[in-house]
Amino acid sequence: MKYIKPKKLQKGDIVGIISPSWGGPSIFPHIYKAGLLALKEMGLQIKEFLTARADAKYLYNNPKIRANDVNEAFLDDEVSAIFASIGGDDSVRSLPYLDLDAIKSNPKIIMGYSDTSILLTYANQLGLVTFDGPSIMAGFSQIRNFPSAQKHVQDMLFNTNDYYEYQPFKEYVDGYPDWAEEGNTGKINEKKFEYTQWNWLQGTSKVDGNLFGGCIEVLEFIKGTDYWPDKEFWDGKILFFETSEEKPSPDNVKYMLRNYGVQGIFEEVKGILFGRARDYSIEEKKKLDETILNIVKNEFGFSELPIVTNLDFGHTDPRFIMPLGCKLEINCEMKKISLIESPVR
Repeated sequence: MKYIKPKKLQKGDIVGIISPSWGGPSIFPHIYKAGLLALKEMGLQIKEFLTARADAKYLYNNPKIRANDVNEAFLDDEVSAIFASIGGDDSVRSLPYLDLDAIKSNPKIIMGYSDTSILLTYANQLGLVTFDGPSIMAGFSQIRNFPSAQKHVQDMLFNTNDYYEYQPFKEYVDGYPDWAEEGNTGKINEKKFEYTQWNWLQGTSKVDGNLFGGCIEVLEFIKGTDYWPDKEFWDGKILFFETSEEKPSPDNVKYMLRNYGVQGIFEEVKGILFGRARDYSIEEKKKLDETILNIVKNEFGFSELPIVTNLDFGHTDPRFIMPLGCKLEINCEMKKISLIESPVR
């Protein structure tokens, strides 16, 4: 499949804001407003769609309304990019109401993470490059704390780089202080962790493939449905996973990964990446790595498939933007991970 790349962002461009899952802005409007301000400081304009600040209960009860906003945002010629306000857990219910033609015929940047994996993987299967990255409330609202993350957004969305080597951030945090306290607006947890090494679990080769993946728990929602990729789709992909703030146990991850193995996906993909697991202790991270390696290498026999974990994406801050459909290279010998084409044009 040849993926359609969206146009890069420029100062003055309009970003459409939607709430495709949980109505977080209606609960914590101060956190949401701080995220919008961060976009404006990047030179972007804002267009809020109906769902952006809609009541959380109303959104929960109306998945069709949420889908309509997605369709309208893609159809809107003024809008250069679509950002999710926050994640959640039930955007899967909006899938039957999405307009395939509206999405496929109007490629533009669409970005979010966690439950937004539903929309990103759907649009990616239609042939669009999509962006697993920060949301308005979780990511942009706190981005002033991480100048390197601001530069990363600029590099990924505002520039066309035919080669981009991912570099680990120097520090990270697990989550944020209580959003119910307005004084915590834009803040991150006081406890910062120093950069920890990426874990190269196995692999000695240099491989490349098109990125595909998202939140491992959210992807479970579409397994066995019409929205799950055919086996041929996985050929040549580099699969990436993040775990959510609900902190699935290593055993839960084991069950999920085992299903990928039974589907024959490990024999199709070129590599597997895992983001840094939020709120895991050092011991739990070690157990998670052991679990991943045991499933892929021992249970299914793929001892040469490159696997790298503890990468700077997922539910910790700051986080990488991972463009689904874009070509990525894993160099096990040099211990480098790089995009080898620009995700935007």
